[in-house]
Formats: sequence, structure tokens, C-alpha cells
Amino acid sequence: MANTNTATNSIIKTLISWVIVLGVLAFGYFYFKGKLFASRKEMKEDVMVQKITSMGKLELVKYSMKDVIEQKEVRTILPDKRILFVAVGEVTGCIDLTKVQKKDIVAAGEDSITVFLPQPQICYVKLDHQKSQVYDVSGTWFPTDTKDMVEGIYKIAEQRLLKNASDMQLLQKTKQNALLIFKPLLENISGKKVGVIFK
Repeated sequence: MANTNTATNSIIKTLISWVIVLGVLAFGYFYFKGKLFASRKEMKEDVMVQKITSMGKLELVKYSMKDVIEQKEVRTILPDKRILFVAVGEVTGCIDLTKVQKKDIVAAGEDSITVFLPQPQICYVKLDHQKSQVYDVSGTWFPTDTKDMVEGIYKIAEQRLLKNASDMQLLQKTKQNALLIFKPLLENISGKKVGVIFK
């Protein structure tokens, strides 16, 4: 009976020893695994200002436009390539005030001056990539064909927005707004009657 108790105690001690050893090993494994395989994110950033542009362009008119463009590539045997695109964007007309020099402001009497302004120009054509959308692409066999068609239609869309703005007399409207908006502003600042001439 004593031998049985001794054997049982020995087995229990052995099991406890193994449990402790396994516990230590498991703790060590997870501890060192966390240390060895832990990761952290590092980010380095070097900001360089390449160019600072003086903001001297007076925006006087903005056309917001939507244009539905369908482009087809007609093929003899294979199905035609086709893309349907809805372009949403804006074109802005402005006057570059950085081109106005001292000699362009001429006194025309005691209570009036004449300001010679540069011709209006298109400041930018901006396609709204969030609102613009490709609705359908067909006749393409490879993903690269689809990608090329989509990239091409974006370029065409910008050209179309520019042409539409030109057809709708954007620059002429910019001139009109210069007289309606900019001329009274100059008169309020100078306290004199202002004449505006585009050179």
C-alpha cells in the first residue's frame, strides 16, 4: 500500500513538474513570439516646396457642365469597341492681375483713371472624378484595352469641356463680369471713376 502511495505521489509530482515546465515554455513562447514578431509602423516624410506661385488670377466666371460622351471604334470583323461616359466638370475664366504694371494705370483727369487689363484667359479645366462616371464599356477583350479606353475618354472629356466653354463664349462672359464686378471694386477703392480697357 505504501508503495502504491509512493508511486501515486511520484506520478503527481511528475505531472505537476510537467505542467509547470509546459506553462513556463508556453509563457516563454508567447512572450518571445510577441517580442520577435511584433511590428510597428514607421513613417518618414520629407516635405519639399518646389514652387510657390503668386495667386494673382482674378476668377470672374465659372461654367459647371455635364457632358455625355460616347466613343466608338468601328471594326470590320470584331464587335465595335464602345464607351459611354458622363463627364462632370468646370471651366473657369479669369484675368491675370500679375500682368498689370504701373504704366497700365493711367490718370484720365482729376476724378477718373483708366486701367488697361490683359485679355481674359481660361484659368483651368477641372474634371470632377467623383461625379464623372463610365457607364458602359463593350467590345474589349483584355483589361488593358478597357483601361486604355477609360484613360483616353478622360482626356477627351477635358478637351470637350474646354471646347464647350469656348462655344458658350466663356471669355466674353469673363470680360463682361470684369466690368460688372471688378470695375466697381476699383472705383470703391480709388474713389474715382474707372475706365477698363482690355489690351
